[in-house]
Amino acid sequence: MHHRHRHRRAMGAAVAATAALLVAGLSGSASAGTAPADAAPTAAETLRTDAAPPALLKAMQRDLGLDRRQAERRLTNEADAGATAGRLRAALGGDFAGAWVRGAESATLTVATTDAADVAAIEARGAEAKVVRHSLADLDATKARMDKAAAGLNTADAPVWYVDTRTNAVVVEAIRPAAAHKLLVAAGVDDSLSRVEKRTERPRTFYDLRGGEAYYINNSSRCSIGFPVTKGTQQGFATAGHCGRAGSSTTGSNRVAQGTFQGSIFPGRDMAWVATNSSWTATPYVLGAGGQNVQVTGSTVSPVGASVCRSGSTTGWHCGTVAQLNTSVTYQEGTISPVTRTTVCAEPGDSGGSFISGSQAQGVTSGGSGDCRSGGETFFQPINALLQNYGLTLKTTGGGDDGGEEPGGTWAAGTVYQAGDTVTYGGATYRCLQGHQAYAGWEPPNVPALWQRV
Repeated sequence: MHHRHRHRRAMGAAVAATAALLVAGLSGSASAGTAPADAAPTAAETLRTDAAPPALLKAMQRDLGLDRRQAERRLTNEADAGATAGRLRAALGGDFAGAWVRGAESATLTVATTDAADVAAIEARGAEAKVVRHSLADLDATKARMDKAAAGLNTADAPVWYVDTRTNAVVVEAIRPAAAHKLLVAAGVDDSLSRVEKRTERPRTFYDLRGGEAYYINNSSRCSIGFPVTKGTQQGFATAGHCGRAGSSTTGSNRVAQGTFQGSIFPGRDMAWVATNSSWTATPYVLGAGGQNVQVTGSTVSPVGASVCRSGSTTGWHCGTVAQLNTSVTYQEGTISPVTRTTVCAEPGDSGGSFISGSQAQGVTSGGSGDCRSGGETFFQPINALLQNYGLTLKTTGGGDDGGEEPGGTWAAGTVYQAGDTVTYGGATYRCLQGHQAYAGWEPPNVPALWQRV
């Protein structure tokens, strides 16, 4: 154990050295405009929180009880919090036990650790520290065992389970508690790690189907376009796997021939993509209220507690927060994992559509429970896993000419990176701080919110 503490003290000194800079980053984003022209962009600048359209800000105000300034500040704070949490995750290593934001403006970032010796380093970055028993790696490994055990069980009466970093436990939500205990016993999960909660409603896929930008499958059922994508020169869009099978044909909302499903996974995952014909052009936009364009500038994963909004033609724009990232959900058709659980409502017709935080794509609507009158929950298939699985590139307004020769290294535009991945670029090594798909303009030295030089 002692060598770990020596290593940690050295790390703590390095953390303290950059603390003043980071605390300024958390609270001083309003003064970003006065920074020298060559200063590194803030997290909010990198993630283009200023690209959030009026329709999205209005939905945040309505659903999260904010005024416009609070909604704008919340997006800025969430961008900063994601970058700070990423740096702390890298610094704490195996001690890291998760991070989340709270407050009307997401002004408070909490970072959990299994070692009290890390508290000073966490507080030096302007975050609150929480010392807990189980690391995030342990919780994730426990949930992976549950996913494996669930394959041999009927989980209809225990349909939702997830890693809950805020309470440092894996949680099973059950219609019958006995079904939850059966899953936990089958996975060999210790009582100290788990909690069972009661739920009354079974999640369902939002299937029968009128989407944000609607499309029709085999001239019968309808779904929503998630996000426009490209694969080389081929254009198309990402959507939910339960909407269609590979080979199914699609027509647009105008009933004009549109494309063909190239790949589809459901259940297990809920992901698919459609290649479109030359009549259709992929744009870096999501259809907003009143036909307004909502910019997509990237796909950086939002932290727990962050705001997230969904577009769908049945219910329009609705917002809520990210409840848990690593979630499994059982529908009538089978179990999907991992999905992100949110407090956003949805209804039939919203399926396949876009989940977005500010201007960062998060995922495609899978299913949920409740509705937009009484409130509900919605699960989304994370977009980065979908892009990675099919080798797709998200269409964004952010990418562009990188203005010169490649300096060499393993970093590559179009690659999906996860927190902890390392790349080389221009002779230096960098560690990824937040999951995202890379593109020209987001080279590691340009975006300290996403990459840390090691």
